[in-house]
Amino acid sequence: MQPNAIPVPDDLNLRPVRPDDSDFLEALYSSTRDDLRQINAENGFIEELIRMQHALQMQGNEAHYPNALQLVVEKLGERIGRIIVDFGRDEIKILSIAFMSAERGKGYGSGILRGLQRAASDMRTPLVLDVMRDNLKAKQLYQRLGFSVEHRGPIEERMVWRPGTDFLR
Repeated sequence: MQPNAIPVPDDLNLRPVRPDDSDFLEALYSSTRDDLRQINAENGFIEELIRMQHALQMQGNEAHYPNALQLVVEKLGERIGRIIVDFGRDEIKILSIAFMSAERGKGYGSGILRGLQRAASDMRTPLVLDVMRDNLKAKQLYQRLGFSVEHRGPIEERMVWRPGTDFLR
């Protein structure tokens, strides 16, 4: 699937990640890891740990989902987020969705998720994602959009949305 085939709100654009996005993507990932900043360690060590975690996540995604689309979310030409999504044979899996701190809570994630729900509906396949069990804000958003918990693990929950579910809440 091409990025422009995913319906998104008019003021947003999805485009493939480019090599010149690397600094932005590292800063974005870092902005999502306040959990690691709670570690009782020197700041330099924590920042290096965050960089290593980002690299490992990307390597894992590439190894397990080699055909996943890595997309930058832009608003009026400015980079505000990223989504990694794999259009598999039996499901569409959101591997990661993140926005810069200043852009969170503005409905951009909901708009992109609704676009992916439309794509999943067109393909007649479920849309799935994993969410940290303690990420209550994200889980509430996903539930509002019609996702339900399919499996509870010790750290993450697998949530699924199936075509036919009302997602325009």
